[in-house]
Amino acid sequence: MKAQTIGIIGGGQLGRMLAMASARLNLTTIILEPQPDCPAAQVANEQITAAYDDPAALAELAKRCDVVTYEFENVPVAAAEALQRSVPVYPPPKALEVAQDRLVEKRFLNGCGIETARFHAVDSQQDLETALADFGGQGVLKTCRMGYDGKGQRVFRSIDDSPEGAYEALGSVPLILESFVPFEREISIIAARAKDGTIRCYDLAENVHRNGILHTSTLPANIPATTASTAREAAEKLLAALDYVGVIGMEFFAMADGTLIANEIAPRVHNSGHWTEAACVISQFEQHMRAVAGLALGDPDRHSDCVMTNLIGDDILAVPDWLATKDVLVHLYGKTEARPGRKMGHVTELKGRKTSSQG
Repeated sequence: MKAQTIGIIGGGQLGRMLAMASARLNLTTIILEPQPDCPAAQVANEQITAAYDDPAALAELAKRCDVVTYEFENVPVAAAEALQRSVPVYPPPKALEVAQDRLVEKRFLNGCGIETARFHAVDSQQDLETALADFGGQGVLKTCRMGYDGKGQRVFRSIDDSPEGAYEALGSVPLILESFVPFEREISIIAARAKDGTIRCYDLAENVHRNGILHTSTLPANIPATTASTAREAAEKLLAALDYVGVIGMEFFAMADGTLIANEIAPRVHNSGHWTEAACVISQFEQHMRAVAGLALGDPDRHSDCVMTNLIGDDILAVPDWLATKDVLVHLYGKTEARPGRKMGHVTELKGRKTSSQG
C-alpha cells in the first residue's frame, strides 16, 4: 500500500485522534494550526504553525500532502476551496458551506427530504418578535454562524419571556429562531462514505447534554428498529446529496411516536462517536482516514454495549478513579489547563456483549 501524507486543518482533540488512527495505517499527518504544541501536533508527524487561511501555509500544505481533511466545521470555506484547486479536500467544501450556517443547513436538510424543527430567519428585532408570535412566544434563538456547546443562543420559554434587546444582545447578526420540539430523547448517528459511494453507519447513540455540552453517549439507544432505520436513511440521503467523502455526525430528536427531527450535522468525526474506539474494531477516526485516503471502509459493527462520558473541566481530577475501574478506556487530550466547559478527555465504559433494539 502506497504511503500517503494527509493534511489535517485544526489541531484540537479530534485532529489528535485522527492523527493517532493514521499512524496505525502508515499514513503521515501534517497539522495546520496556529496554536503551537496543540493537542494534535503532539502525536502527528509535523505541524505548520499558521492561520487556517494563511495563503503561504495553505500552499505548503497542498504541496506536501496527497489529500487534506479537517477536524472542525468552521474552517474558512475560501481556504478549503483554494486548497481544492491543488489537492483533493475531503469532506468537500460544500459540506462546510452547509454546516457553517444554521439557516442554510436547515433548508438543505429539508431539500433532502429530512424533517427539521420549524424555523424563521431573523435579521432584525422586528423579525424576532414576528417569529416568536408565530411560535406562541417560545423557541430557541441562535446565531446562524459560529456558536457551539450552547454558545450564541437564547431560549424563550413563554410569552412572558420578553424578547426586548435580544437581537442586539446576540450581536445584531443573522439569527435563526427554531421551534421547540417535544422530543423523548436525543440521538445521533455516525456515518461514513467512501469515494466510490459505499456507505457504512454505526449504531445510534443516545445522548445527554449538560449546559449545552455533550455529557454522555449510551449504546444501544433506547429506540425501535424502525427509528434507527429512518436515521440511517437520512444519513444516506445527506451523504449522497453532498457527494461526501469521510465521516459525518448527525444529531436527531427522537419523538414519542418513533419519528425523527434532524437537529444539526457536523461534517467531521463527532463527539458522540468517541465510543467507537472502545466498542468497535474500526473507530470513527480510522474510518474517516480510510475514506479520505481512498482505502476500503471498515466494518462499523459494535461488539459491546457502552457508555462514553466526556471529562469536562475539573472532571479530569477523577481520572485516577477511572483508571482503576475495570473495562474502561481512558482517553486524555493533552491539554494542560482545565477550564470550565473545556473538554479534557473522555472515558468509555464497556457494559458487556452487544445487545440491540436497533435491528
